[in-house]
Amino acid sequence: MTDIASSDAGAKPASSSRRRGRVGERNRRRILTAAEKVFARTGYQGATLDEIARESMLPKANLLYYFKSKEALYHAVITDILEAWLAALGEISVDDDPAEALTGYIERKMTLSRERPDGSRVFAMEIITGAPVIGDYLRGTLRDWVERQGAVFRVWQSRGMMADLPPEHVFFAIWAMTQTYADFAPQVTAVLAVDQLEESDFRVAVGTVTALVLRGLGVLPQPVGRVGPRSKA
Repeated sequence: MTDIASSDAGAKPASSSRRRGRVGERNRRRILTAAEKVFARTGYQGATLDEIARESMLPKANLLYYFKSKEALYHAVITDILEAWLAALGEISVDDDPAEALTGYIERKMTLSRERPDGSRVFAMEIITGAPVIGDYLRGTLRDWVERQGAVFRVWQSRGMMADLPPEHVFFAIWAMTQTYADFAPQVTAVLAVDQLEESDFRVAVGTVTALVLRGLGVLPQPVGRVGPRSKA
């Protein structure tokens, strides 16, 4: 009896700790999502912790519990979106098929632009102002990531599987094309004469960007179903 009681008593704190951990992660994600929206709307200078707290529907004290300052929260928001972008490609291998790797990467990047447009806009504003907060991250983590993926590109190039173009500039082009659907959404919807992109528009956009990148690299694109123009109501 004593052993069972001792075992149960020892299990409760562990279970309670796990619950606190899950609640903490949910609150942290909730704050990051709210901050992403506010920073996209007002920029870093215009945003306040009070506004972010209202958007998250959590007390301001909760924000300061997880993030020590507005700058720390801003840095976390941008780092979060950057890590999501990098994870979209993952760590490619020289044994991967270039068409499959790039097709998947572009689709996932386009999906992120569609699902997290605010994050893309926050990042764009940070870059336009000279990257004062995440400059070190760009020169360190991002640069290292591009160098690793670029090394794979160069092996593919040496095998004749891809045009001999600088990998860094290939990534610049992919980022620019995929992120434009978030950063310049009003321009896109205005030209297409729609209020927002529907699934058919999204598929055409993904197919077009994929074809441009792969054909530019001399890689045979995977078949993409062509979607006709939208009918006017």
